[in-house]
Amino acid sequence: MSDMQTLTVALGERSYPIHIGEGLLNQPALVLPHVPAKQVMIVSNTTVAPLYMAQAIALFEGTGKRVATCILDDGEEYKTLSELNKIFTALLEARFDRKCMLVALGGGVIGDMVGFAASIYQRGVDFIQIPTTLLSQVDSSVGGKTGVNHELGKNMIGAFHQPKVVLIDTLTLNTLPDRELSAGVAEIIKYGLLCDAPFFDWLEVNMDALLAREPAALAYAIARSCQDKADIVAADEKEADVRALLNLGHTFGHAIETGMGYGEWLHGEAVGAGMMMAGYMSKIMGNISEVDLDRMADIVSRARLPLYPPPQIKPAQFLDMMAVDKKADAGHIRLVLLQSIGKAYMTGDYDASLLDRTLVEWHAYRGEVG
Repeated sequence: MSDMQTLTVALGERSYPIHIGEGLLNQPALVLPHVPAKQVMIVSNTTVAPLYMAQAIALFEGTGKRVATCILDDGEEYKTLSELNKIFTALLEARFDRKCMLVALGGGVIGDMVGFAASIYQRGVDFIQIPTTLLSQVDSSVGGKTGVNHELGKNMIGAFHQPKVVLIDTLTLNTLPDRELSAGVAEIIKYGLLCDAPFFDWLEVNMDALLAREPAALAYAIARSCQDKADIVAADEKEADVRALLNLGHTFGHAIETGMGYGEWLHGEAVGAGMMMAGYMSKIMGNISEVDLDRMADIVSRARLPLYPPPQIKPAQFLDMMAVDKKADAGHIRLVLLQSIGKAYMTGDYDASLLDRTLVEWHAYRGEVG
């Protein structure tokens, strides 16, 4: 087993650790101090449960705790209120009370749904995160954003609810499909672009090692990403200011996911194209250079992510869906843009014609970048 790293999300009395390493699913001592509850509901999905549910249950063996399970359908298209209700049904059928604890075992969809269920079951119970995809390990399991999708917009129904501990066993990435791995790399690239230029430089050198799943490269990228996010969340838990920068590429990306239908594009794929659209708009605003945009395109394409949105989503439709985004202010679309590689900013104060140009021209730009 490789050395474990432990980071902390510093939120005062609600601070919690992020443990990162190989084989952590076999270490109950990392979890049990954070689970005083006598009733534990482990929620997973039809893909992850056959792989890791037995290990998750074993974390609580011999403790006298009552462990129940709930298995949901797998996929972004099931991130709905109706699917969420299955968790409440399982909790009520098991007679679990307000002192119970939920465990999220899976990727970002499971983590978001279980966290949201925990935030509102009997007006709030505790939960822990055991993320099993790269995207959830570097992004969605940390920071307490929870929720479900609505057919008109992604993550429109949710709450802030922090976990008690995040347990990242990097061995779970061995069963992750290549497409899902690339989707996670999109969020890793995001940190380099928005706040960590040296990390972006590192990614340019080590991208092939990441995609080859070299343990040292994965461990470093996960820890660096989690640290970047933990620092931002500690400074702005409820997204009043700097935390909004974590949405780089997401306003464009969420429009892609909504427009295509949830599950057609993976979240990380939509973020990849979304970051490029934010980069192109930043270039035509005069913030970043053509060289910077080429660097972005090179790293995104090397990660096996799309550079461009699907052509069937026309600019007018794009604008309509972006206006529904949570970051919109009184109908005005606020965007996270780049001042440089490693420095992002949020603004609603921009020339709207530049957004229109971005939506029209980025399709026409195909083949000229990267």
